[in-house]
Amino acid sequence: MNESAKIKSADEILESQRGGMDYKVPTLDGDYRLGLHSLRRIAKMALNYPVQFPVAILAVCIAGFFQLLMPRFLGEAVDHATGLLGGTAVAPEAAQAALWTAASLLIGVAICRGLFTMLHNYLGEAIGQRIAYQLRLDYFEKLQRLSFSYHDKVHSGDLMTRGMLDIEGVRRFIEHGILRPILLVILVGVGAYLYMGNDVVLGLLSLSFVPFALWRASVFRLKSRALWRILQERLSSLTRIMEENLGGIRVVRAFAAQDFEIDKFDRSSKQALEVAIARVGVRYANTSIMTFSYFLAMGLVLWVGGEKVLDGQITVGELTQFLAFMTILQMPIRQTGMVINGIARASVSGVRLFEILDIEPAVQDRPQAEALDVGDGVLRFENVAFSYDGAPEQNPGDATIRDINFEVKAGQTIGIVGPPGSGKSTIAHLIPRFYDVTSGQITIDGQDIRDVTLESLRAAVGVVQQDTFLFTSEIDANVAYGEPWAERNRVVGATEASQLHTYIENLPEGYDTIVGERGVSLSGGQRQRLSIARSVMLTPQFMVFDDSTAAIDAATEQRIRVALKEVTKERATIVISHRLSSLMHADEILFLDEGSIVERGNHESLIDLGGRYKALYDLQAGKSSEVTDG
Repeated sequence: MNESAKIKSADEILESQRGGMDYKVPTLDGDYRLGLHSLRRIAKMALNYPVQFPVAILAVCIAGFFQLLMPRFLGEAVDHATGLLGGTAVAPEAAQAALWTAASLLIGVAICRGLFTMLHNYLGEAIGQRIAYQLRLDYFEKLQRLSFSYHDKVHSGDLMTRGMLDIEGVRRFIEHGILRPILLVILVGVGAYLYMGNDVVLGLLSLSFVPFALWRASVFRLKSRALWRILQERLSSLTRIMEENLGGIRVVRAFAAQDFEIDKFDRSSKQALEVAIARVGVRYANTSIMTFSYFLAMGLVLWVGGEKVLDGQITVGELTQFLAFMTILQMPIRQTGMVINGIARASVSGVRLFEILDIEPAVQDRPQAEALDVGDGVLRFENVAFSYDGAPEQNPGDATIRDINFEVKAGQTIGIVGPPGSGKSTIAHLIPRFYDVTSGQITIDGQDIRDVTLESLRAAVGVVQQDTFLFTSEIDANVAYGEPWAERNRVVGATEASQLHTYIENLPEGYDTIVGERGVSLSGGQRQRLSIARSVMLTPQFMVFDDSTAAIDAATEQRIRVALKEVTKERATIVISHRLSSLMHADEILFLDEGSIVERGNHESLIDLGGRYKALYDLQAGKSSEVTDG
C-alpha cells in the first residue's frame, strides 16, 4: 500500500473522532456556539483601535467601490473603440477623445483601488499583530497566575502550542474574517445594484454562482472548523512529545532509546499530517467546485449576452461590463475558501485560547485582602486537612494529609520526616499557598494566610525544594532571581551560607559563568546549594527546606547547617527530609505516615519512645556510607 492510500479522508477522520475522548465534532448547541462567541470577542478586541479599525473598514469600502467602477469604464472604452473601428456617425476625433478619457479614468480608478487596497491590507495586518501582541502578554500573565493545581494537570507542550499557533490563528481573523468578507459583500451587493439595472437577466446570471458558492462555503466551514480543532490537538500532542524528548535527552541517550523516540514522534507526526492533508483536500475540493460554478455562470452570461448583442438589445461594451464584473468577483469568490478557513481557524483557536484566559486561579487574593503583618513570627497549623481532589470531608481516607497540628516560632526549627507519599511536601506547598487547605487553617501571627495577599505571603515564606530549576543565565542572575538588582556582596553572602562560594570563585568567569539549560552544567548537589542561596538571599521570615539537601553529601550538609544557623536564628524554620541527620537538631520532629502525625517530639524523646522514628534511625545509622555530592 502506498503512503497516499493510508491517508484518511476528512469524513473518515471526523467520524472516527465523533465519539473519541480527545475531541468531538462541534454541535450548534455546544462547541459551535463557543466558536461564534470567541469570534465576537476577537472582533471586540479590534474596537480597541478606534482610529485604525474604522479607517481600515472605510478603506475596504472605498477600494470595493473603485473596483466596481472599473467594469463600467472598461465597457465605455470598448464601446468607444468599437465606434472608432466601426466608423459610426460619431466623429472620429470625439470618439478618440472619449476613448482616452475612459482609459484615463480606468487607470485612475485602478490606481485609487490599489492605494486603498494597500491601506486596508496594511491596517488589517497591523491591527492583527497588535492584538496578537496583547494576547501573548495576557496569556503569559495568566500562566504566571494560574495555580499549581492547574499546572499539575496540563502539559506545558499544550500550553506552548496555544500560546503560538492559536494566537496566530486569532491574529489572522481581522484580515480574513472581517475585512475580506466586507469587501465581498460590497462587490456582490453594490455590484448587483449597479449592474442589475442595465439588464436583469444578465445581472441574475452574473450572480447565479454566488448562492451556490456561499452554500459550499458554509459546508466547508463546518468541516474545516472540526478539522482545525483536531489538527490543533494533534499538534499539541506533537509538541508534548518533542518537549519531553528534549527535556529527557540524557535519559534517552543513557537507555539508547533514540529509535523508540523517533518512532513515537513519527507516529504522532503522521497523525497530524493525516488531518492536515484532509483539511487541504476539503479546502481545494470546495474551491474547485466554486470555481467551476463561476466559469459555468460566465459561460451562460457570454452565451445569453452574445445573443443579445447580435439582436441589438445591448452593446458589446455593456456585455463587457458584465464579463468584467464577473472577473472582479472571481478572486474574492475563489478566496472564499481562504476566508472560511481563516474564520474556522480563528473560532477554534479563539475557543482554545480563551479557555485559558477565562480560567480563574484556584488560589488568588480574596477581596480586600491586606498585606501580611509579621510580628512575633508564629506559624501555626490548626486541624489542617488537604486533598488534591478538594473534598477530604467526603472521603477522609483519600485525604493527602489530615488533622495536622503544630506550631513553630521565630528562632525555632520543626523537622518533618516520613516515608514517601506521607504528605511531607504537601505541607511545604500549603505554607506559601501553592494550594489552599481543604479544611482547617494555617495562620501567621493569628492571620489566616488565605486572608492576606499572595505577594506579601510569598515574600515572607522562602521554600527551597528538592527539584531545583535554574535559568539559562549567569550564576549571579540565578541567585538574585528574586531580587535582580541586589548588590553582589549579598549574592556572595548567600552562596557562602550555602557552601557554594568557593566553587564559583574557581570558575573561569566566576559569578558571570552561564549556567546551561536547566542547570545541567552543575551537579545535583551544586544546583541544590544554588537554590538554597537563592532563597536565603531574600531573608524571608519563614524558611521551608523541602528535602533540599538530598543530593548533598553529609559533610557539606553539616557545613551548610552551621552556616545557616546564624541566618535562621531569628526565623521560623521547617526542615523536611528523609535523612535524619538533616533534622536531628530540630526543636520538634514530626513523623508522618499516610497523611497523619503518628509520632512527635525532639530527637532524644523519639529515640526513647522506640517507635517508627527509632526504627528509621537505627536503619540509617547502620549505613556504611553517605551519599556523596556528584
